[in-house]
Amino acid sequence: MNRVEICGVNTSKLQVLNSAKMRELFVAMQQGDELSREKLIMGNLRLVLSVIQRFNNRGELVDDLFQVGCIGLMKAIDNFDLSHNVKFSTYAVPMIIGEIRRYLRDNNPIRVSRSLRDIAYKALQTRDALVTRNSREPTVSEIAEELHIPREEVVFALDAIQEPVSLFDPIFQEGGDPIYIMDQIKSEKDNDAYWLEGIAIKEALHRLNDRERHIVNLRFFAGKTQMEVAEEIGISQAQVSRLEKAALTHMKKLISDRGDK
Repeated sequence: MNRVEICGVNTSKLQVLNSAKMRELFVAMQQGDELSREKLIMGNLRLVLSVIQRFNNRGELVDDLFQVGCIGLMKAIDNFDLSHNVKFSTYAVPMIIGEIRRYLRDNNPIRVSRSLRDIAYKALQTRDALVTRNSREPTVSEIAEELHIPREEVVFALDAIQEPVSLFDPIFQEGGDPIYIMDQIKSEKDNDAYWLEGIAIKEALHRLNDRERHIVNLRFFAGKTQMEVAEEIGISQAQVSRLEKAALTHMKKLISDRGDK
């Protein structure tokens, strides 16, 4: 995102148009002057550049996002109405964002039904319109009310188009080691009870006789069937079954006795 040249455009030299010049170009464009339209596009590329910064963690090529953002910018320029007395950037930014989100939605590796994607896209458009209207972030309920659909449908649709993330994506870093997403996820295995149980099983396993321990290892650690174990150690399947049950009963008792202490 810190590149100077994107799609052949030197972003360090992008021009900025003042309000008076913008109005002059819009009037000329709406009278059929194509050159004025081109000047409006080139004079607002910084707007596209600022918007795509929001999507720098999506893993998409900057050039692709910039081109898609330019499509949104051109749509905004072609549909902008001077009579509304609204700053062009206020009108254009949601259009650019919407175009980029539609691109990301359609290129999402996780397939989402067309109906859900349509609801999600309408919800995002409505969200941008409500932000512009009320100057604050709307609630999901407000978006649902505006669309006249249940709140749950909006939640499901927005969840469906979320980009997958890596457990190793950093969420915070200030000076020292970063904190990753995986650090914030609770693990059922990451507790004292789990580790104590593992220690108890290991101790109980070591207190079996050699044959019982060998059978338990083959059955529950090597994943072999009783028939395969019987063939390997040269006894019948019935004997394996009997020895296995005895070993497990013995281990349960040892673990139970350990827990009572």
